[in-house]
Amino acid sequence: MKNLFFTITLLLSTIFYSQENLTYQKPPKEILNLVEAPLAPIMRMDDKGENFVFLYRSNFKTIEELSETEMRLGGLRINPVTNIGSRERYYTTVKVRVGRKNSEETPAGLPKNGRFSNFSWSPNQKLMAFTNTIATGVELWVLDIENKSAKKITEANLNANTGNPFSWFKDSNSLLVKTISKDKKPLIDTKTAVPTGPTVSESEEGVKAQNRTYQDLLKNPSDEHNFEQLMLSELYRVSLNGEKNIWKENAMYDDLYFSPDGNYVMVTTVEKPFSYLVPYNRFPSKTVIYNTNGTLIKTVLEVPLIEDLPQGFMAVRTGKRNINWRNDKPSTITWCEALDGGDPEKVVEFRDEVFELNAPFNGNGTSILKTIGRFAGITWGNNNTAVAYDRWWNTRNTKTYIFNPSNNSIKPIIISDRNYQDTYNDPGNFVTKRNEFGQNTLSLVEDNAYLIGDGFSEKGKFPFVDELNLKSLKIKRLYQSNLTTQVESINDALDIQKGELVVNIESKNEYPNYYIRNIKKRIGLIPLTKFENPYKSIQNVHKEVIKYNREDGLELSGTLYLPTNYEKGKKYPMVMWAYPREYKDKSSAGQSTSNSNEFTYPSYGSPIYWVTRGYVVLDDASFPIVGEGNEQPNDTFIKQLVANAKAAIDAVDNLGYIDRTKVAVGGHSYGAFMTANLLSHSNLFAAGIARSGAYNRTLTPFGFQSEERNYWEAPEIYYQMSPFMNSEKMKTPLLLIHGEADNNSGTYPLQSERYFNALKGLGAPVRLVMLPKESHGYSAEESVLHMLWEQDQWLETYVKNKK
Repeated sequence: MKNLFFTITLLLSTIFYSQENLTYQKPPKEILNLVEAPLAPIMRMDDKGENFVFLYRSNFKTIEELSETEMRLGGLRINPVTNIGSRERYYTTVKVRVGRKNSEETPAGLPKNGRFSNFSWSPNQKLMAFTNTIATGVELWVLDIENKSAKKITEANLNANTGNPFSWFKDSNSLLVKTISKDKKPLIDTKTAVPTGPTVSESEEGVKAQNRTYQDLLKNPSDEHNFEQLMLSELYRVSLNGEKNIWKENAMYDDLYFSPDGNYVMVTTVEKPFSYLVPYNRFPSKTVIYNTNGTLIKTVLEVPLIEDLPQGFMAVRTGKRNINWRNDKPSTITWCEALDGGDPEKVVEFRDEVFELNAPFNGNGTSILKTIGRFAGITWGNNNTAVAYDRWWNTRNTKTYIFNPSNNSIKPIIISDRNYQDTYNDPGNFVTKRNEFGQNTLSLVEDNAYLIGDGFSEKGKFPFVDELNLKSLKIKRLYQSNLTTQVESINDALDIQKGELVVNIESKNEYPNYYIRNIKKRIGLIPLTKFENPYKSIQNVHKEVIKYNREDGLELSGTLYLPTNYEKGKKYPMVMWAYPREYKDKSSAGQSTSNSNEFTYPSYGSPIYWVTRGYVVLDDASFPIVGEGNEQPNDTFIKQLVANAKAAIDAVDNLGYIDRTKVAVGGHSYGAFMTANLLSHSNLFAAGIARSGAYNRTLTPFGFQSEERNYWEAPEIYYQMSPFMNSEKMKTPLLLIHGEADNNSGTYPLQSERYFNALKGLGAPVRLVMLPKESHGYSAEESVLHMLWEQDQWLETYVKNKK
């Protein structure tokens, strides 16, 4: 074993640069050309489908941007110099098109080298507000659509650290803006500050606080001070000409929401005491309603610190929650309250009750609905019609109710009661339109409502539009796509009465573009965009969705790509990429939403790049983990994981495409966890790539992924599923990659560091790459290119040229 380890170490030292001297590398040209292809813009469209804003951004940030000052407080990552999230992805160019058939133009007055974000239409949709981040802070700008011009209306003094930094007044002539507090105190440098005493946390006997392993939490009084200073804001009313008037004094403002009629503002503030156990969204908060002059009308909600909840994913706090404006009324608030004490273990007839309260918000509110599962939202229609939803994770169940919000004596009608993972039987989403208040409400024509669905089936994706009669509950299909060599998606209904839809059409080598389709007049498509395919080098690659069976008969699938240099009869190495998903029934687990006609888009972490390097790629291979009835999916996690992998390799091998001794497996996050387990418990693979994973489940003792049980309830499950605990079984080369600043719950960098140390100590062939400044996903160009280089080197050494 010592000689083997010496040989591996020597081999690695000759292939890779030494750890101390390694600088950022770039992948081969074939991959680099694909990575650097420009992104198509994001399209924002007004409700009439007449005016458009196109937002452009680069593929990546730079490592210099990631290296800007950052504070990690209360679950947030903030740049304390600019007062906006330090991980914000900015747009760099804005273009405007007035009219469906006109060309895009760059607005006059737009700043050069801008970093734009927080785009928001004005209520009349003639303007769009946005922020621009400069070296010293965040400015507020307004874009005039018709005149194709932009102007700055504030200095760089916005506080964009949490929530929405501004909100439009109803008149579209002014905005309510969060600005940095004039009373803000200097921040404490926690690296050099001299402590005044120890940090003490305490637990009361009998009070359970079973929280996930959150990251970036407050740790000491200095963090508390800094968090408060960065949260403090003042609220100003700012007109389009830049005039400003104080609206509310100092507070830790979070969210600002105007009532549909614009006469009231719902303002939420963060309160004390803070916590070292949970992120800021579980700190105490207060929700107050003011009129437009800033006069207090009513405090409608005060939430205490939430550190202890009942166990389970469906656990919630007691009291009012999900407080919102009712979209179809001028100024009515709604909320729900748990009827089971927030404890999913309690057996009750109804889990939640929904209430409403009209302005001026006096009294206890009126009950309008009770839900069997946990309340999940309402699509409002009118005084007599609304659609509500509930959800229950343990059974993967969701229900849809039609109810009369003006008469709770009329029993709600459940029109859908199904497994939300059952994609093939998804009835779709209700069509909405803007009402007189500018809010989205049900699009109702006489007694009919309308639904738009994705239309997934065993044969592919064929989206549809249905008409639902609310009295008879009969459904009439108005349209279903019949494209066979392309894929259509219905994005929205411009006018359901006229039959106007906004659709997106793509093929494996045609970039997705937007069109207007009229399903009543049956006229030709009206193109809205003409984006070109930036990935010409792989546009003709062979691509197909293959289906195959696991040993227990469960149908699986994956998207198979052949190399760009494919020659019939020749066998190639393969890269398989996957992510496990848990199910409560085999029927849903066997469904596939992959489509061979979808556009081939290699995202930064995609394995598709390697078709240019002579590899077969099986992407998004099905890895269902099923637990039916009282059995939990993780009870047989390892067995099902290996069975999924074997079935995939067998299927591609049977097609004659691969050398099955040269197969690599990879994944990100839970896919990395999958990869490490597959290498530990099978001999199916030549190598593995695991990015940003968690490998020791005892470090996430109060649940992980879809596991509700804590470690002390199921120690054998935590142990068996932890690759770290099975490190002695690992003999297959494994490339570990992790962001040094990973903030995802459970996948902190220590996971990869300790796993690497264990494997290294036991003589396994392993390489650990820590990417500076990167979080759970990687965003700097230098990091992504280096990651691709590392993966390519690993695959070339241990798979394609396997000794």
